[in-house]
Amino acid sequence: MTTGTTVNSGTDRWQVLRLLVSRKTVLISLIVIVVLVLAALLAPWISPYDPFKLSIMNRLKGPGAAHWFGTDDFGRDVFSRVIYGGRLSLMVGFSVVIVSSVLGIALGLIAGFFRSADKVVSRLIDAMMAFPDILLAISLVAALGPSLINVVIALGIVYTPRLARIVRASTLVIRELPFVEAARALGVPTWRIVTVHVLRNLVSPILVQGTFIFAYAILAEAGLSFLGVGVSPDIPTWGTMINAGQQYMGSADWIMIFPGIAIVLSVLSLQLVGDGLRDVLDPRLRKEL
Repeated sequence: MTTGTTVNSGTDRWQVLRLLVSRKTVLISLIVIVVLVLAALLAPWISPYDPFKLSIMNRLKGPGAAHWFGTDDFGRDVFSRVIYGGRLSLMVGFSVVIVSSVLGIALGLIAGFFRSADKVVSRLIDAMMAFPDILLAISLVAALGPSLINVVIALGIVYTPRLARIVRASTLVIRELPFVEAARALGVPTWRIVTVHVLRNLVSPILVQGTFIFAYAILAEAGLSFLGVGVSPDIPTWGTMINAGQQYMGSADWIMIFPGIAIVLSVLSLQLVGDGLRDVLDPRLRKEL
């Protein structure tokens, strides 16, 4: 017993995939994401140089045959550092999606299904949404301390309300549907109703919002690193690379340009895929495709 927004059968999944790849922008975005993920996973094998190896003799060399993206102020190969930086930037984004999904789904289900808890949880969500994302993230990282794990925790908390509000709104609708009322009448335990009948019908909006949070997290991590409150400057991420290269703007722009391009490609691709998923998974929008 499910609502119309849930993708259950293999046929529906294949139909969703066909509709996604039929849109050129989404197909190109998926290809870009796959390439970035593969490059990050295969970094030790495809990087031409050690991203941490210093070579003062080759410092600040422009892009060329030996160094495709040039070198930084310590002579390190920028191409290799962009690839390795992608590993951590993408890992941060994915980890933030996991943290915010766990917290957001839990809060959203509690607020949407249990009316007695709705006011308290909703006020908490509204209070968190009142703060700008980047300011709340800076405050949390400052309180927890600058580290990779703390950045993930801070951003996960920051983006929890986005998912919690969507889950809550959908749960408020689903809990009043006949199949939920029938399950209650049959004496089905509340935990089973919530996890099987309600949560199962929230997969589509959670997937869509997850892609957006992934993109926001990559951008936010870059912003935190650029401001110097993110991960350690010694760890190559796209944000720390841009932060390190800002002092050479105008003389060695490539230090900032290439990690910046990587951020733009990943964030834009994830946003386009999220838009495509939203259009395909929403029955009302699917009819227009």
